[in-house]
Amino acid sequence: MKENGQSTSIQIIGVPVDLGASRRGTDGGVSAVRIAGLGEKLKKLGYSISEEVDVAVPSKESRPSQMQENMRFRSEILQVCRDLALVTRDALSNGNIPMVVGGDHSLAIGSISGIADYYQQQNQELGLVWFDAHADMNIPGISPSGNIHGMPLSHLMGYGDKDFTNILSDNPKIKPENVALVGVRDIDEKERELIRQSGVKVYSMRDIDEIGMSRVADEVIEIVTKGTVGFHVSFDVDGCDPEVMPGSGTLVPGGVTYREAHLLLEKCAETKLMTSMDLVELNPFLDKGNISAERAVSLVLSAFGQSVI
Repeated sequence: MKENGQSTSIQIIGVPVDLGASRRGTDGGVSAVRIAGLGEKLKKLGYSISEEVDVAVPSKESRPSQMQENMRFRSEILQVCRDLALVTRDALSNGNIPMVVGGDHSLAIGSISGIADYYQQQNQELGLVWFDAHADMNIPGISPSGNIHGMPLSHLMGYGDKDFTNILSDNPKIKPENVALVGVRDIDEKERELIRQSGVKVYSMRDIDEIGMSRVADEVIEIVTKGTVGFHVSFDVDGCDPEVMPGSGTLVPGGVTYREAHLLLEKCAETKLMTSMDLVELNPFLDKGNISAERAVSLVLSAFGQSVI
């Protein structure tokens, strides 16, 4: 069912992966978000929730020791991303909005590959709002850690390991001119060169400080909707300030405030052009009484149209 051109049916897709990160615990993010009532609260907004699904993820303990340090747990994460791409593409084919709950940010290679492929088969391009303290544009060989959760955006644009860039098709999933990064404040030195080379638009915390989130949001929406069918929001909780979201293993001080994050997502909702969303890097083991999950759910509701009046 669609309203104003946008589906009113959501499929929540759980991806309990923590293989892409150094710190354990993002696999528990899926449960934390469900405990915070995501599905029921979306229903109260008027959405129907189709059957929730989970993508199978092996545990770190069941894997052999990693020898390939430039992409840790490469084969396991590749399989998760391939499986997830099929699930998100099928969700859209069935008329559902994919709402992907993680898990670390490596899963975005899979979720967005499936969504982009669905639209590329209709000769349409997807825009991408990347909300994150980090640019996530490392590639194997330049990443200081080898953690794949620091590599998803580069792979979606066609840089890096070909098995990851070629999920479902050989095409780059996202064009750089259709990407906007918001909240960035921690970039690795060699990663910075790739960002400049790619031409993606980055709104750092300084930009938000200087021109305000309202104008940043307007510019972001213009970028991600120009010549696209709509846009995906990949929301990493560490884009928010640690005071707002203590439950993450990749905290960087000086981040986006709670209200600024709501404003960005409220403006995204007003366009009626959001195709899908990721919520990632929530780590309940580092949280305070599940407050980060509850706030994250509130932010997701803003993206799906909840407003004060």
